[in-house]
Amino acid sequence: MSETHEYRDLENVVIIGSGPAGYTAAIYAARADLQPLCVEGFQWGGLLQLTTDVENYPGYPDGVQGPQMMADFRRQAERFGTRFLSEDATALRLSRETGVPHLVEVGERSIRARAVIVATGTEPKKLGVPGEDEFAARGVSYCATCDAAFFRGRDTIVVGGGDTAMEDATFLAKFARKVTIVHRRREFRASAIMVDRARATENIEFLTPYVVERFEGSEALERVVLRNREDGSELVLEAQGAFIAIGHRPRSELVADQLRLDEQGYVIVEDRSTRTGVPGVFACGDLIDPVYRQAVTAAGSGCMAALDCEAYLRDTAPELARMKAAVARG
Repeated sequence: MSETHEYRDLENVVIIGSGPAGYTAAIYAARADLQPLCVEGFQWGGLLQLTTDVENYPGYPDGVQGPQMMADFRRQAERFGTRFLSEDATALRLSRETGVPHLVEVGERSIRARAVIVATGTEPKKLGVPGEDEFAARGVSYCATCDAAFFRGRDTIVVGGGDTAMEDATFLAKFARKVTIVHRRREFRASAIMVDRARATENIEFLTPYVVERFEGSEALERVVLRNREDGSELVLEAQGAFIAIGHRPRSELVADQLRLDEQGYVIVEDRSTRTGVPGVFACGDLIDPVYRQAVTAAGSGCMAALDCEAYLRDTAPELARMKAAVARG
């Protein structure tokens, strides 16, 4: 994997984050001759690096491994001239004045940019119990839409009590032999219609009020140890798949005090664009999407961000001389 060590005094656009959104933005920005710099992070590739087989992304009729697909995205962006920095952005200082550079801090380096595309994505909320990380992609999953088909005829559980958990369980029930919804309370946060739909599904069972104590197995997940929150008793449930559906957390810390966020922490964009309201700053991918969170929608959003960015740089071209002068003054 190549990494750039070449930086310009003033970058046209710095893309923060990788995954389908960041890399697609890089592909489009590079093809527009914007010479983008992608600060892709130490863990480049986003959540798909934790996914095994991807069978629902167009263009891969036989499926593809998540890490391989991200390597393909990255290689395509590199082919058109994207430069990469495989470190995490540590701070962001955004200017609200057109013509004044934005600053992207990466360790001790300060990178100036006319425009910034933020594609830092989300991360699933974890249970934080033993075995969860060990069996990630080997039975423990955070995306039923992505992975349900791999558990055909298997015994599975879904952990959670909201609409996402009910939706995941109903979808998973089309493939699994049995789905057990495990929730810490007897009541559910999910809407009544979603709970009723799950209850009406023949191979879905409910287990409350239980929490997961640990995941166990050898090469892959084999069982889940649960604890009753009322009497403290333990229950061992045989399961080859466990889907954690307790929500996602947008990775918006870098911009939390500089861009508008909704109550969940997702970046708010203008209308059907990727514009954030700050001149020259765009956001895309799962960072702005609390609903779909699919690789294909993230890629489409990354394309939009690059096109919005290109239009902004074109329309503000007369400001370039003033910005370069500001950079020269230090």
